[in-house]
Amino acid sequence: MIINELDPGRRYLPLVQQKYPAAGIEPENVKFTDTLNDFMGDINRLQVESTQATEKLIKGEPVDIHDVMISSQKARTSFQLLMELRNKGLDLYREVLRMQV
Repeated sequence: MIINELDPGRRYLPLVQQKYPAAGIEPENVKFTDTLNDFMGDINRLQVESTQATEKLIKGEPVDIHDVMISSQKARTSFQLLMELRNKGLDLYREVLRMQV
């Protein structure tokens, strides 16, 4: 997921304001789980696009090898980011469990 592609004119605003600029949705009304679901949906879409591009290349259909490699790397990088976020979340959970009250 590339944040700056949402709206190039508003690229330095927070992601919520980029996605919902005129809808009147305040950041308090957008749930964290919705943001995570959107992020995972984007990652899934990138994975599917990468798979489709690779299948087209294998079948011999006219497709540019550069596009296949770019879609593959986008999918790989976004998945690695998701795994790092998961790992950091688990580390945070373990740290909270170790806290003494």
